[in-house]
Amino acid sequence: MSHLGMLLLGLGLSCLWRAQVRLDRSGGWGRRWQRAWIHFLLPPLLLLTTALALAWMGPWGQMAGVGGWFCYGCALLLLAVAGGVALHWIWEYWRSYQRAHLQALAHVDLHGSPAYVLDLEIPFAAQVGVWNAQLVVSRGLLEQLDDEHLRAVIAHEEAHRHYRDTLWMFGVGWLRRLTGWLPNTEALWQELLTLRELRADRWAAQRVDPLLLGEALLQVVGYGVMEQPAAAWVGFAMAVSSDSGQRLQERIDALLQQAESGPVDPLPDSSSVAIRGWAWLGLALLPLLAIPFHT
Repeated sequence: MSHLGMLLLGLGLSCLWRAQVRLDRSGGWGRRWQRAWIHFLLPPLLLLTTALALAWMGPWGQMAGVGGWFCYGCALLLLAVAGGVALHWIWEYWRSYQRAHLQALAHVDLHGSPAYVLDLEIPFAAQVGVWNAQLVVSRGLLEQLDDEHLRAVIAHEEAHRHYRDTLWMFGVGWLRRLTGWLPNTEALWQELLTLRELRADRWAAQRVDPLLLGEALLQVVGYGVMEQPAAAWVGFAMAVSSDSGQRLQERIDALLQQAESGPVDPLPDSSSVAIRGWAWLGLALLPLLAIPFHT
């Protein structure tokens, strides 16, 4: 296959894969989680590995064919843009992490979780950072919630830390910025945000009363709507954006259901999910197989 064919095939498959996405809440929570990740990650990774393979093979050789230099230039451009977006994303994360330290009123212990307190009137809780995320709360949160509801909020944020959601959403946010032009990128992004919060709610509801968590969520959201850039306060769940009313309703319904009879389907086993997920994402590595056969 010529380099131009590889480029067009990678681009075409990525767009077709995303275009046929239909968000479906049937089949259980675990299947929904896995489908969202595979549909979001596979097309961008396929584009990146195709670009990497074309850049590695260069514009020369019999496989290059017509358009060899064009494909080589496109591959280098995509990799350069990917690197630039990654550097800017890292800078934004670092700035938010530093801002949490500089603007903190105090560093306190909240039910065993160290937290920075920000001088914000609106109720707010977040895990800030990438690998070693730290809890950040607002003065308004401490003033508005009683001890029991505050414990529920902290349990939810500890779930984000347990699953290292800030690390995963850092990578997913980078791919979202890089390939936002692909079909259904925003819909899948919102689905991943919803599933992330549902998973954190389930984890927290095993440690605190699900009704308390639901009440805390309603109290905080009822205070008002706060919008923040995705990189500014990574992992926050207690303040919602204007388009997440459906997400909030789904979370409340799930907590009520868990309070009555427990989760309908348990949290999926991480090892089995990882094996199936990596098997699907392995398809993105196929363009690299062309490198040894390049002539």
